[in-house]
Amino acid sequence: MRRPLAALFSFAQRLAAGQVVLSIESVLLLASLFFALFCNSLFLSGMLAGYDPAQASTWLLGASLLVVLVALHFALLGLVATRWTTKPLLALLFVATAFAVHFMSRYKVYLDTAMLRNVMATDVREARDLMTWSLLPQLLLYAAVPLWVLSRIGLQRRTFRRALAVRAGALLLALLAAGGAIFANFQDIASLMRNNRELRFLVTPANYLYSLSQVARSQAKEADRPREPVGADATPGAAWSARAKPVVMVMVLGETARAANWGLSGYARQTTPELAAEAGIVNFADVTSCGTDTETSLPCIFSPWGRRAYDETRIRRSESVLDVVARAGFRVVWVDNQSGCKGVCNGVESIRPDPAKSPAACAGGECQDGALVETLKQLVSETPGNLMIVLHQMGNHGPAYFKRYPDAFKQFTPACEDPDLPKCSNESIVNAYDNAIRYTDHVVASLVRTLRGHAGHDSALLYVSDHGESLGEKGLFLHGVPYKIAPDVQTKVPMVMWFSAGFPASFGLDDGCIGKVAATPLSHDHIFHTLLGLLDVKTSVYAREMDFSAKCRK
Repeated sequence: MRRPLAALFSFAQRLAAGQVVLSIESVLLLASLFFALFCNSLFLSGMLAGYDPAQASTWLLGASLLVVLVALHFALLGLVATRWTTKPLLALLFVATAFAVHFMSRYKVYLDTAMLRNVMATDVREARDLMTWSLLPQLLLYAAVPLWVLSRIGLQRRTFRRALAVRAGALLLALLAAGGAIFANFQDIASLMRNNRELRFLVTPANYLYSLSQVARSQAKEADRPREPVGADATPGAAWSARAKPVVMVMVLGETARAANWGLSGYARQTTPELAAEAGIVNFADVTSCGTDTETSLPCIFSPWGRRAYDETRIRRSESVLDVVARAGFRVVWVDNQSGCKGVCNGVESIRPDPAKSPAACAGGECQDGALVETLKQLVSETPGNLMIVLHQMGNHGPAYFKRYPDAFKQFTPACEDPDLPKCSNESIVNAYDNAIRYTDHVVASLVRTLRGHAGHDSALLYVSDHGESLGEKGLFLHGVPYKIAPDVQTKVPMVMWFSAGFPASFGLDDGCIGKVAATPLSHDHIFHTLLGLLDVKTSVYAREMDFSAKCRK
């Protein structure tokens, strides 16, 4: 026992003095061991869930998975590491992995392609909310310590031929070790990966490296490539020739509101009192989102294909329903109070709320959603013709729910006022979240009242959230869980509609029938075609069976 301890102490002394020299392969192996042992607890616990820890077979499976993790990361690093790139590459990975481990363990997120898209699209105010003090210990353990060790190690030099031969042999050994480990537990590992494919996005840092490469590959293909036309034959329907009033269609795109906390849909709390008091509000109680994150849902909502025929590449490369409506003669304006339209509004007018015109809503350095009401008033007043407006809310964007509403809407207390959600009680998290829903209720109701006051237009309003949110159920926070395994709270979203007194008659719409349709299951897939149907836009891309208002029109 003394000899190993003495050897370890001697190694530590030489390391501190900077006298340790190792081969590149040895450094890569140590880094791979570090990643496997310290950065993959979520993956290992997910893979071993349901296995009896008292059984030897469970330990054998766990050991096999560790061997596979070490071999996988060694192989990935071994393909690119050289005497000049090893230290910079590992330093970058240690820092990036520290952040990844923190957010994965803190909020139980999966670093798949969709999540990496969201990360790359995050703006400063969103990122600032996620930078909490709980990140500091993770950075010290997973970044600072490995970086110090790395800085004290020297790298052996070899001739090119010798280095190439050693590297090839090391990679071959890594592949053989991984193959042997898989073979030893083939039935279990094959079954686990077949039935729990999403777990591969917990293998760190391979998960974010793979996802990042996929995003970069996709963006490289999309760069400077014109979008494919959608509904190029769009024209106003025959009834437009007899119209007496211009039309205003307002779509309020909610953010992170879940149906489970929506008062109109039966939530125990009345979080939507103002909408409940407004005449003509139609609530849709069973609506399923296209994705569990904004980067997925937004392009999908405005596409003709949706989740039922989901093709991310096709959706991102194609125009949206906004382009189709614009061709039919509407002024189309995207008003963004969020981190962008994710490509949906490319080619149409796009603005942000003006803080000077909404000083009360924009007093804190960023505009709360009340500023959207003033923006709507301005756009309707200055537009004599047909107008379609998309108002993209900040909504319930987490984790800082308490920032999404003014103090006057702090109805449910105590409310969590720390963006580091696991530090708060579940009750206070829900309270803050419900206060934000309550504010959205006020904003949407105010928009309805604004439209009702413009008698010179036939108006309609559609509110729908992009995805839901987890508030600590089963240890999950925020959103972005892969769709196949996402809980209902992340995929069930609220949706409401309202029509001015003249809109149903002018478009031959039975609004009472819409109320009956609202009781049936619907999804984001219906929105593209329903918007075209409601506005009587004729185009070959329109699918009547996906228009939930079709059966209610004469």
